[in-house]
This record gives sequence, structure tokens and C-alpha cells, in this order.
Amino acid sequence: MTKRKNDSSKLGMNRTGIKASPKNGPRMIEGAEKLTLAYVPEDEEGSYVRMMVRGASMEGTMGSVPPPGPKGMVKTAAKMLGGRDPNLLIDKLGARIAFERTGVRLYDAALVKLAATGSWEDGPDVEGLRHIREEEHAHFLMLCECMESLGGDPTAMTPAANTEAMASEGVVKLLADPRSSLSQALEGLLIAELADRDGWMGLIHLARAMGNDDFVQRFEQAHLEEEEHLRMIRTWMQQRIADASRFELEEQAPPG
Repeated sequence: MTKRKNDSSKLGMNRTGIKASPKNGPRMIEGAEKLTLAYVPEDEEGSYVRMMVRGASMEGTMGSVPPPGPKGMVKTAAKMLGGRDPNLLIDKLGARIAFERTGVRLYDAALVKLAATGSWEDGPDVEGLRHIREEEHAHFLMLCECMESLGGDPTAMTPAANTEAMASEGVVKLLADPRSSLSQALEGLLIAELADRDGWMGLIHLARAMGNDDFVQRFEQAHLEEEEHLRMIRTWMQQRIADASRFELEEQAPPG
């Protein structure tokens, strides 16, 4: 029997909107306007913007690419890339490694949601989620192998990896939140899969520009599999909308 969990489409005692308090709402707007003026006083128009520019101009980065491995390995890596510096590719490989590792954990969390709440007609099942999870893991292992062939450290947090980790933090929180339903988890997975697809495209272009045909072939296969993941997530989400619509109509239908 399909288990159901109350989703966000149900009416409830939601008082987060400003219209829930006609008396205090205008006071809240007034306070926000005063706070804005405190940051950007009329006699110093643009001071807040200047402060932000100064902060963005301060010295600092999102990290660095780790020092290369043994000299022999560095020469081998340069040869694999037609004499080009491998640092940029190592940085982007680090990003995809971190993303695929996170992807495995996201699908682990989705499997927990499925076990707790059940699915819907033609929705995600254990076999489908595990299939994607295992391919994400295979991508992770393949990328680690590519990184090591260049003398890089697959466990290092490169600048690109750090950037993607911060950007995807909200998706991780959504999947880990015990309040989120399976359908809400799919919305997070869709965001992750869209970003992942474009990340693979960028990695393919970079490997091709550096003349590494072996990497290109392996990355293109992974990209095809990611496209299939995206198709599966979209199909499940479309079926959820259709199923929810049918369920609401059944609830509202008169007896007899």
C-alpha cells in the first residue's frame, strides 16, 4: 500500500506572510526602510555599495590547487595533455569528484525518504534510485582514477570544488531535512542534476581542448548517463503532479 505524507500543498496554520498580521505588517516595512537608510544614508549615497566593493576586492581566494606529485608524474601529466599545464583540469576534476561524491549521498537520502513515505503511481522506486546512485558512485571512482593519473589528489578540495560545494549546500540541507517529502527531495535532485549535466559538459570541452581523447570518451559516457538521470527525475516529478491532481479530485468527488 502506498504511504502518503502531507505535502506543502495542504492548507495549514502558516503565519509566515506579512498579511497574517495587518497591524504589525506596516511596522515591519517601516523598520526595513529605516534599516536600509542606516546602511546608505542620504548624505553618503552609495557608501554601502562602496563597502561591498572594498570587501570583494580584498585579497583572498576560494582555495588553491594542491602542489603536484612526484616530478615523473608531473611530466607524464603534461605529456597526456599535449604539454599543457594540468592545473586547470585538476581544479575542474576536483569539482566533479566532490559533486559526484555528494550525489551519492543525496540519493542515499532520497532512498530514506522513499522508505519512510512511499512513492506514487509511476514514481521513483528503490530500483530506479539505486540505479542512479550506483552510476554516481561509478562516476566518482572514474574521476578519482583520472585525477590520480595526473598526479593530483582526489581528496583535495580545489577552488572549483569549494565553489560547487557552497553553491549546492541548500540541496544537501533539503535532502537531509526530515520534514521534506520525497516529492520535495526530487525538486532538490533536479537542481543537482541540472548543475551536474552542465559541469560534465564543461569538463568535456576542457579535456578536448587539452587533447586528452581518453578523458573525453570517458566523460562523454558519464554525461550520457547524467542526461538519463535528469530524464528520470523529470518523469517522476511529472507523474507526481498527475498523481496529486487525481488524488485531490478523488477527495473532492461526492459520494456514490
